[in-house]
Amino acid sequence: MDKFKVYRLREVEKKVVAAFEQSSIDELDPGEVTVRVAYSCVNYKDALAATGAGRIIRRFPCVGGIDLSGTVVDSSDPRFKKGDAVIATSYDIGVAHDGGYGEYARVKADWVVPMPKGMSLFEAMALGTAGFTAGLAVARMEHEGLRPGAGPVAVTGATGGVGSIAVDILAGLGHHVVAITGKAHEVEYLKGIGAKDVTLRSSLDLAKIKPLDKTMWAGAVDNLGGEILAWLASTMQIGAPLASVGLAASMSLNTTVAPFILRGVSLLGVDSVNCPMAQRQQVWQRLASDMRPRHLAQLTRTIPFDDLPKAFDAFFNAKVRGRVVVDMAA
Repeated sequence: MDKFKVYRLREVEKKVVAAFEQSSIDELDPGEVTVRVAYSCVNYKDALAATGAGRIIRRFPCVGGIDLSGTVVDSSDPRFKKGDAVIATSYDIGVAHDGGYGEYARVKADWVVPMPKGMSLFEAMALGTAGFTAGLAVARMEHEGLRPGAGPVAVTGATGGVGSIAVDILAGLGHHVVAITGKAHEVEYLKGIGAKDVTLRSSLDLAKIKPLDKTMWAGAVDNLGGEILAWLASTMQIGAPLASVGLAASMSLNTTVAPFILRGVSLLGVDSVNCPMAQRQQVWQRLASDMRPRHLAQLTRTIPFDDLPKAFDAFFNAKVRGRVVVDMAA
């Protein structure tokens, strides 16, 4: 096979240097499944890795991109055959094993998900890790008793990738979704993808969070951490699930045990990286069926592979809305 283009991250004088390079299949990390990559995407984690803003990469050099969708061109594992449409996200992909920012990828068969019926290669990356995380959060909340009609469900960081898809999924399942955002100019966007109401973060008094405040939420998906997560915990309804999926604001959590032992609130950690394969496949199947977002077109923009390096800065200056898909053939 001829050489092909990859976006590889190297460490030079203790700094991350990312650039397009030519590679061959044999130069990629070993794996049982070789994929012709159709699409990848840009997650916050990808931006941290490619710019060196976060200590994400665990091994240099490494082809970036934690997500990919494409078609199998070679497989030594009987679960996959040439021509199969597949998804690969999470595990070590793009951080300690060559990832999706290449025209071809080679990954371990145990990391590969067969494309769910009815989902396209493009849709898989319009979702990507962000969509999978949102779907996993909703599934975990349902397991803890969340049902439509129980009351409003909050989504913080609602204009981001996980937040946007969580709003869309929850609304599609019949929940009254309240999007919480710091972006006043995005109110119409959030209502357009399913939010019944939008609350601006500036309207919340987080200066002194009570151990228990007025009950509000039948469920919540939090992308921020810190004060917002503590406030959500204090305002959950009795027995309500609270899914913690991100730390865009802070890694800290200064709260009390009161919501958990006096209201039976469930704080659910959502880990998309190490999710067991059986559960992973179930969530992807639901993302192609009852959890299928209804507004992927509104919350997605597509860029050609060549424009990838220009996409990262927006993740650090609050200019990202929804999802960024990378067309590897464009």
